[in-house]
Amino acid sequence: MAGRALTLLLGARRHFAGQVLSPGFSRALARAAREDLAEGELAQLQRQFRVRPAGAWPSAALIEGLQLRPDERQRDQWLRADPVWLQADLSTARLMAWGNLGLSAEEAEALLRPLKPLFGDAGFPIEQREPEAWCLRIPRESRPPSFPHPLDALGGDAFAQLGSGSETRRWRALLAEAQVLLHEHPVNEARRRAGRPPANSLWFWGGGLWPDQVEGPQGTVVTVDPEVQGFAHAAGCPITDAVDATRPGLIDLRSQRQWRVVEDVCGVARAALGTGALEGLILDFADGHRVRFTQAQRWRFWCRAKPDLSA
Repeated sequence: MAGRALTLLLGARRHFAGQVLSPGFSRALARAAREDLAEGELAQLQRQFRVRPAGAWPSAALIEGLQLRPDERQRDQWLRADPVWLQADLSTARLMAWGNLGLSAEEAEALLRPLKPLFGDAGFPIEQREPEAWCLRIPRESRPPSFPHPLDALGGDAFAQLGSGSETRRWRALLAEAQVLLHEHPVNEARRRAGRPPANSLWFWGGGLWPDQVEGPQGTVVTVDPEVQGFAHAAGCPITDAVDATRPGLIDLRSQRQWRVVEDVCGVARAALGTGALEGLILDFADGHRVRFTQAQRWRFWCRAKPDLSA
């Protein structure tokens, strides 16, 4: 099935709660194969891409690789240092927002201004790719500690995520200095007065070297997410933002909240199953639930229609 399968990456099923399934999809869902795997968007992405060496997930390097020349990719390590909102919570702080603060380019540039000498003097130049996508260039011989992916950290204890050890203490110290600069910054003071969340901290993630190998889905990857684009590019997959559900590959629909739109894509793909253009259709939900459709399942006529997406 892997050879000519189409996978749809979807948000957690709770986002579609209360939305009506069409009779045809309900019958197909009852006949489909279903399983529960690791939940979370990071686990979801790791089902689509395999990185060697095993255990690495160097998102920062692969995102940078979208614009670096091949001879530049191996020179340095990269670490994302995105602006985030941490909210104080008694003895700790929680990661409340990442990638959706609504920073303007002017705000981001102003916030970065005092951070550039801080990180530059430490030997880790900080650069802006987009208003909420910042990265650090790290010497190849350095060994930055492993930081969790923000998708796994949202809503959780931010300080507990940083771990311990001598090298981690260095990064904790850098982070503490950055937080002081950001907390007192006029941009954040203005945002707080306007009732907008401040960009009062950084989140380090996705660090590492360009990997030895990346394997991805067979076919075209449809996405606007730079992280998915980075992995797809490294795997040699064609990348587009035009949805075509008649061809094998991967379609990223994680931001879609209207089930009717998802069903429309599924309808085209299921028709492609009937013609043999596809051998399988896989719905991969962020809560770990996965549904597989094949043409042979049409003979399971005894299965009762499913009224919703719940298992």
